[in-house]
Amino acid sequence: MLKLDPGLLRNALEQLEQAAGDHTEWHENLLRTLVCGLPFDLNDLEESAHLHCRLGRWYYERAPAELWGQPAFAALGTEHERLHRIAARLLRSVVADAPIIREDFENLVDGSARLRLKLDSLRQNIQGELRDRDVLTGAYSRGEMLPELREWLDLAQRAVQQCCIVFMDVDHLKEINDTYGHQVGDDVLAGAIRYLNRHLRPYDKVFRYGGDEFLISLPGADLAMGQAVIKRVREGLASAPLVAGPGGIALQVTASFGLALLDPEVPVEDSIERADQALLLAKTAGRNRAMSWDSTVTTGTRLRRLEIDDTALGS
Repeated sequence: MLKLDPGLLRNALEQLEQAAGDHTEWHENLLRTLVCGLPFDLNDLEESAHLHCRLGRWYYERAPAELWGQPAFAALGTEHERLHRIAARLLRSVVADAPIIREDFENLVDGSARLRLKLDSLRQNIQGELRDRDVLTGAYSRGEMLPELREWLDLAQRAVQQCCIVFMDVDHLKEINDTYGHQVGDDVLAGAIRYLNRHLRPYDKVFRYGGDEFLISLPGADLAMGQAVIKRVREGLASAPLVAGPGGIALQVTASFGLALLDPEVPVEDSIERADQALLLAKTAGRNRAMSWDSTVTTGTRLRRLEIDDTALGS
């Protein structure tokens, strides 16, 4: 999964399409040189040729850093470098007016085909990410949520790793919509999720559950660690004005959070319901806070007691 804003993903896809076109043009010109003896770029004889062609410049200089962790991206770089080394051997034969070795030429054709497959694989990865994202906020779609949580539940059931899940609701969004309009409200939602994606851990994910509610998965976290992670992002969000609307309105925005452990003894849906109940407690307690689910919380007195307990954990 690529933890990139959809706008950046679309930009990366456009750049990748251009890079694929650049490779096709380079390959066609190389074939014209080998078959027809047309002039070629002397830089293609260099050991570092793969760094300086147009595809290479995109790959090493302009591709988003997040792509570097993708297997398809790494495989693309390997094939691209190998192809340039094969091309250099063939071009040296041309320069020496020596016969082209058939095996080298066949390796060039095969290598170019493999490179196109790697480009297609990376393209499909990015396109798949765009299909899986909520258009407005860039959060992962609800359809992606349950399959992923069930994978974490399986790990929890085998005592491999815990996972904390968190419901988040932007506070007073209706008032923002009523005061400034729905465009500003949409911008606030999108800005809040961008902030979370930048400040959560690399393997945490935000899913749009519906409306202004989002579910966050925190793999490897128990409730105490989950509270520490959410405390950091909650306080940071509250102190970082979000610029929204065509006029660039700066708004202070807060959010409420409800936490629950992904319980290995119950279905995923039950754990989600617990996180939702904890979110309701956080909103009832005054918003701009994080509350953990507790089966004993049924009265106002117990609610206040849980709020004290969560404060001690660092909420």
